[in-house]
Parts: sequence; structure tokens; C-alpha cells
Amino acid sequence: MVGSLAEPTDAPPAPAVVAVRQHGAVRAISLPPVPYGETAERPGWADLPDGLRDALTARLGGPPAEVRVAGGGFTRGFAAVLTGLAGDRVFVKAAALAGQRHLVDWYAHEAAILARLPAGLPVPRPRWALTESGWYALALDAIDGHTPRLPWDPAELAAALATYAEVAAALAEPPGDLVALGLPRLADLARDDILWWGEVTAGREPLPAAAAGVPLAELVALESRLPGYADAAPGLAHGDLRVDNLLLDADGRAWLCDWTWLCHGPAWFDLAGLLLTGYASGLDADAAFARHPATAGAPADALDVSLAALAGYFLTGAAAGPSSASPHLRSHQQWSGTQALTWLTARRGWARGQGGAPA
Repeated sequence: MVGSLAEPTDAPPAPAVVAVRQHGAVRAISLPPVPYGETAERPGWADLPDGLRDALTARLGGPPAEVRVAGGGFTRGFAAVLTGLAGDRVFVKAAALAGQRHLVDWYAHEAAILARLPAGLPVPRPRWALTESGWYALALDAIDGHTPRLPWDPAELAAALATYAEVAAALAEPPGDLVALGLPRLADLARDDILWWGEVTAGREPLPAAAAGVPLAELVALESRLPGYADAAPGLAHGDLRVDNLLLDADGRAWLCDWTWLCHGPAWFDLAGLLLTGYASGLDADAAFARHPATAGAPADALDVSLAALAGYFLTGAAAGPSSASPHLRSHQQWSGTQALTWLTARRGWARGQGGAPA
């Protein structure tokens, strides 16, 4: 059940999203190696401590009539829609205080953000939280909707872009109570964790195979502009705008979930990340980016800068070895990084010959 929210103000119209042709043919579609809705390995209801199940049951007013565990995501925290006997539904995230402290901190931080977001936005709101049997649990509104399907249906992508136009407009001037949370700055995150092509060039990280034949000096030059661009942006960015963090309701409206990574930074960086799947779906992601309200006033090379940074971040992450969070994380990073680099290569007109070598 969607929680009660104030009616939103009219959002700017989303740009039309259409398939594009290259050399007379519709560009090939690329799908992730594992669907986004099947990436997680999570505990089930029976795996939770008895005391936590009892506490959640008490909150629901009785044993849950249904437990639908989320199949998407890249963590091992409990995440499920719980349906009470009277039909009330809540989305519950839970993690162990000892073994999953980072998840506990993320969930508590997200609850603080969601409670302070401007009214009327299509986002889930927190219901309650509890600590029991060494676990922390957070209950949010359960959004009655589905994750967008890949390849993107143009109408569903248009709905997602319209929602993000609404969100970006509401956060263009950061609300004081959100700022008071001490949100991170994208510029600092970029310097600390996102920018990797300089490390590759210096020999401190191996060259990703997907980058063979791509001019590394240009990648370094592009990604190095991100911190300055981010510092100059006055608004807030969601920080994790992916297809699996969106839900489409029966009316076709998109809802934006998973708000842990809200940061000071430009909304157009979020947009570039979302549109990786639009590009991979064979749609005109360049036009969708250029026409979106969140890119108003963006630097002319904002998309190229974003794609360079995302390509390096994902491709070096993919080479980091097996992940304890999800067995599918590295393959998704590889796929995402490849889409970012392929898109950037096409935009920059970089010639690549057989085996990725320059032509």
C-alpha cells in the first residue's frame, strides 16, 4: 500500500525517449548478465532471530500473511514486503548490529533522510524502526509497483525521467534540515573513491580489458573535472539512481527508493548513471540527457565527464575480486562500466580497431 503523501506539484515534462539508428540499423541492445531483480542473496523470514520476528509480528498486529523477499540489490541485509492479516503492507529492511553494522548505519541514515525530504515527492516514507535481538529493523511505506523492465520501455523510462525532474527540482536548493545531517559532497567522494583512470595511468591499477585502445590521457582529463564541477553545483543528488531503485505504480508513476547516498552534487551526474541502462536498451540516451531539466546550466561536457568517471569506477571495481555482498556485483560492475565506456567512445569518436586497439 502506498503511504499517504501530499499531492505533488506539476513536474516538468520528461523528454521523449526513442530508439536510435547507427549506420542505418537500430543500435544493438545489451542486457545485464543477471536481471537486476535477481542479484541479491538475502535471509528469509525464518532466518531472522525469534525475538526479531516476534517484535515485527507485534508491529504488524499478528503474524505476516505474506513475506515477499526482495530479489534485487547488492547487499545481504533482510529486505521484504510484509503483509499484515488486515492487508496493511510495509517494506522492512533489517541487519545485524554486530556482523552488518554498515548496513545498520545505512538504514538509519536513510530513515533520517526520508523523514526530511520535501513533502509530496514520490518516495517511500519511514513508518517505524526497532532494535531487537541484536538486529535493527526499519519499516518504510511499501510502494505497490514493479521494477522497470530491461530493455527499457520508452514510456517507463520517460516516467522515471519525469520523477527525477521532480526530485531534482525539489532539491536544487537543499532544505536546511537535510543539510543539517552533514551529507557528504560528491566532489570528496569522487576524489576518494570514484576517480580511477589516474591510478590506471600511474600503474597502481591494472588496465581494464574493456579500455584497450581507448586514450587514457583523455579519460584522466575528463574524470578529473568532476570534483570541480560537483563543488560548483548548489543542489543535492540522490547518489544511487539505478533502475532497481525505481518502482512504477499502476498509474505509471515512478517512485524513487534507496536514499542512503544523498549528497551535495549535481543532479546531472545521477542522470548519467540512470541513462547507462537507457543507452544499453538502444534508446537515444544522448537526447534524453540533453533535454532533461536537471541538465540546465550543466557544463557542456558534463555527460562525457560523468561517463569517464563511471567507466573507471565500475571497471576497476569489477576487477577487485569476489564480493561478499552479492555474487553478481562484479559482473554488474563490468557490464555497467562497459556500457559507460562504449557510450563515451561513441560520443568522442574514438577509433578502435580489432581487439580494441586504435584503428
